[in-house]
Amino acid sequence: MSETEMSAPSAKENPYAVLRNRDFFRYLIGRFVASLGQQMLVVAIDWELYERTHSALPLAFVGLSLMIPMILCTLPAGHCADTFSRKKIILISTFILALSSVGLTLLSAWQAPVAWIYVCLFIIGAARTFLWPASAAFVTSLVPREQLARAVTFTSGTFQISSVVGPAACGFVIILAHNTAWAVYALNAAAALICFGLVWQIKHIHKVKTPEPMTVSSLVEGFRFVFQNKIILGTLTLDLFAVLLGGAVTLLPIYAKDIFERGPDGLSWLRDAMPIGAVICAFVIAHREPLEKAGRTMLWCVAIFGAATIAMGCIIIPTAGWFWLACLLLAIAGAVDQISVVVRQTLVQILTPDEKRGRVSAVNSLFIGTSNELGGFRSGAVAWLFATPSMLGNSAATGAIISTVTGGIGTILVVLAVAWIWSDIRKYGKLA
Repeated sequence: MSETEMSAPSAKENPYAVLRNRDFFRYLIGRFVASLGQQMLVVAIDWELYERTHSALPLAFVGLSLMIPMILCTLPAGHCADTFSRKKIILISTFILALSSVGLTLLSAWQAPVAWIYVCLFIIGAARTFLWPASAAFVTSLVPREQLARAVTFTSGTFQISSVVGPAACGFVIILAHNTAWAVYALNAAAALICFGLVWQIKHIHKVKTPEPMTVSSLVEGFRFVFQNKIILGTLTLDLFAVLLGGAVTLLPIYAKDIFERGPDGLSWLRDAMPIGAVICAFVIAHREPLEKAGRTMLWCVAIFGAATIAMGCIIIPTAGWFWLACLLLAIAGAVDQISVVVRQTLVQILTPDEKRGRVSAVNSLFIGTSNELGGFRSGAVAWLFATPSMLGNSAATGAIISTVTGGIGTILVVLAVAWIWSDIRKYGKLA
């Protein structure tokens, strides 16, 4: 990055100044289009598998098919992001995602055996594992350091928008395609190619200062750095256990059907509440100065996330007023989670030397990915374990409530533990 770029006016003069950066703007639009396609694809995969098999077990293998390549490829993905051109890694990974979507399109149109769908999902999981650390580290080279927090805010905000629009768009496309999913896969392939074209136009070239050979030591450097840096380790640990314990998204179908006695529309509102809260929060953050007490703010936000989860779990009255209160609580959880995400991602990039950002970002992606999948498993397992009839008259509802409330309590306990063990997080100041 040139001295001229580093001395550019601070983004605090205009919250949208970072969007004037053509390279970052191309990247942002490209990632939004690609994320929108991916959100549609995830919903379409679940819909098609259940439609073809009428069993919940094939749905469980979706997360497994995506998580296994993540575990296998995290170390080499991080090494590649620090050794080779990050732009080229993004382009290659995006092109592989497009080809995989083309494969899913053909498999769906020809009604090929379901096993082939998992093969495509495995390839998608591997490509995403290489894409994520390269993308996270790539952003830091596109914008000056003083604009990084807002760049992360806009990047995360566009992802949340895609999380709101994607599922609804998927349902609309499936209906237009006569209840078949092939059109969604085709659109995702097109979205990946659009992203490819936009990233291709970015002029920035990542030059590795001193390429390292692929050794065991270089592969595990990301983990070594994370465990040596107390703030990064504490931040990632906080996110890992907060999502593992506090995530209740997996249980929302039970809340919609068995607690609030609503249909698919109720589930849609519950699913969209968190990303809607996150989008609103991202808009507010973009218009404010960088956080002055970032560490303490992050801890409070995760604690509020846990409290909102507990309150959500305590709602057992199936009336419209209580339903919308549940939606509001989920929106609050999404808003404070957005603040936590911005702080965490910015800290990881700021506190990591450029030559290690790929490997550390890969560790960050592994923490996030596994916590999401395992968090869903924990929620479902606890709900199943405590699924006994009660005054609610429904065993599934009882289990869901116990799972949600205990998860929220666990999240608050994790906040207290992290604040005590890694006191440096409480003291961290301005996020810039």
